[in-house]
Amino acid sequence: MELILIRHGLPVRRDDSSDPDLSAEGHDQARKVAAWLAHEGADAVWSSPMRRAVQTAEPFAAHLGHEISLHEGVAEFDRDSGSYIPMEVLKRENYEAWLAMASGQHDMDIEAFHAAVVSGLEEVIAAHPGQRVAVFCHGGVINVWTAHVLGMAPRLFFEPGYTSVHRYMCARGGQRNIVALNERAHLRETATAPA
Repeated sequence: MELILIRHGLPVRRDDSSDPDLSAEGHDQARKVAAWLAHEGADAVWSSPMRRAVQTAEPFAAHLGHEISLHEGVAEFDRDSGSYIPMEVLKRENYEAWLAMASGQHDMDIEAFHAAVVSGLEEVIAAHPGQRVAVFCHGGVINVWTAHVLGMAPRLFFEPGYTSVHRYMCARGGQRNIVALNERAHLRETATAPA
């Protein structure tokens, strides 16, 4: 089956909640990724239960006429942090904190997070043999799943862009392969869906 992970669009900053809504730019990004992926379709649409992921999934699911299935296993590691600061804002406002996060110095139990993500995505894979499934999720989720597929220790090692598309082939025999990472052509001003 083909597993497509899509990172959420740009959220608003929230100092009082770790579950913010998308910003106006984030909603625009969600519409663009929906249009970009529309020609491919999907047999099912899944999402993290967090607002920014669900709101990113909505235009794509609506285009296909699918309901969005939610899975706790693909929620972000910061879901209980009490605030949300986009990484580029954190980098600009508090470089030391951003550098600590980027170099793996964080309070997260990455092993537990990795286990939840892998278990969650394996459940989605098992439910859709031979199908194409879109899962709208988060940068941390994409990082630890990609590390898992590559056989690396769980870690945050690259920066998935907002509404970036990441593709994996997942065989019934357990093989997991990366097809593409960080596709963002839909965000170019002149982007149109392939014919």
